Amino acid sequence: MCAGEGAAVSETVRVRLDVSYDGAAFSGWARQRGRRTVQEELEEALRVVTRSDQAFELTVAGRTDAGVHARGQVAHVDLPARVWAEQREALLRRLTGRLPMDVRVRRVSVAPADFDARFSAIWRRYVYRVSDHPGGVDPLRRGHVLWHNWPLDVAAMNAASRPLLGEHDFAAYCKRREGATTIRTLRRLSWERGADGILEGTVEADAFCHNMVRSLVGALLFVGDGHRKPEWPGQVLARGVRDSAVHVVRPHGLTLEEVGYPADELLAARNREARNMRTLPVRAGCC
Repeated sequence: MCAGEGAAVSETVRVRLDVSYDGAAFSGWARQRGRRTVQEELEEALRVVTRSDQAFELTVAGRTDAGVHARGQVAHVDLPARVWAEQREALLRRLTGRLPMDVRVRRVSVAPADFDARFSAIWRRYVYRVSDHPGGVDPLRRGHVLWHNWPLDVAAMNAASRPLLGEHDFAAYCKRREGATTIRTLRRLSWERGADGILEGTVEADAFCHNMVRSLVGALLFVGDGHRKPEWPGQVLARGVRDSAVHVVRPHGLTLEEVGYPADELLAARNREARNMRTLPVRAGCC
């Protein structure tokens, strides 16, 4: 084999996968021994349809927890160029035939240069759905909507949401992980009641720490049902420690709707920025 042929064999193609799944029967995204996960299902399906001896590891935009759904999850995988050349026209249809019904790859495409599903992302948008109807949740939607047994005041929840926007240390709303920062930039946090009566809480940030969305929702539901004042979630944030009154709501009401990426020419810079450990600026004065 000549050097040129050896180089060709070693080349890989980065492929972007746009993925949706119903999280009810999954123990989250990430592989876990003895548990069913989205990552394992997808990697095994890729291995089978490409007739490979070993799995190709996926990198994902955001590792969803057990029971959380996704409509707009993004992952990437590096496939040998030979495998991609053989599979590209039929890969999506073959994956559809191999995957279980609760997970789907909606689109397969060659990723642009410097694309990384995790580190290139500039925002993730989740929606949490809640019903406060006294008759409960429509049985056909029970796996995606939380029932809250108190009437909810949307205006109060939006008033309580506004002070949480911007860059903060969200330690009070996150489960800490060793060596990880809890500083995040919350771009959007708003509530709207649809024509069907379902409340949708839209939460968008550059990234999220563990349990952050469900903790924020738990605090805002307490405001919406009158158990806490609108100032309370902001006060909890400022204290910077977990408050036992902030409940982490159940996962089934939460869906990852979309992940945003910059223009192709900005991907490399975004990758470098996302790998930096963030700190908050030191402000003058004392409080």
